[in-house]
Amino acid sequence: MVGERALKTLGDQTGAVIQDMYGTLYWLVKVGSIERSWQLRGVRLLAELADESTYLGVPPVSWTTGPRSHWRVPLGPDRYLTHPWRLREALAEADRAEYGPMPDGRQLCYHCQLPTDEPIPVDVEARTDHVDKITYACPTHAPLYPTGQQPRTLTSAPATAHEGRR
Repeated sequence: MVGERALKTLGDQTGAVIQDMYGTLYWLVKVGSIERSWQLRGVRLLAELADESTYLGVPPVSWTTGPRSHWRVPLGPDRYLTHPWRLREALAEADRAEYGPMPDGRQLCYHCQLPTDEPIPVDVEARTDHVDKITYACPTHAPLYPTGQQPRTLTSAPATAHEGRR
């Protein structure tokens, strides 16, 4: 997952992180330090907007293990906020590692047939010398793609073709 990779990339440079009961990770950053233009697949920005409200339950400091919401990286005097641009870079690196290069422009989701700004490649038809067709999904429908396996990245297409799998 993108969050897990980003957390590993940040290492000691991460601030406190909350993990909810579904495994979603939440970093704390300075209010107003995040730009809405971040376009990363599977990453949601919880920010104050005129037309949107978001609530996040903050667990007690003593809750440091799951399965309920807990502090994945506990609060501490030296561990509170994450630097926003370090977080952005770690998330971008994790996005590329997990999903491959970001395609140019919006793509249609195979399931809902709506354009998505966060296209996730879920299937690749590869020929011996090039990629023929890429099937994309929005973050909501990517896990539902009927392959019987996790979505593949674009970089795994040649290996998949070589192994005779589709």
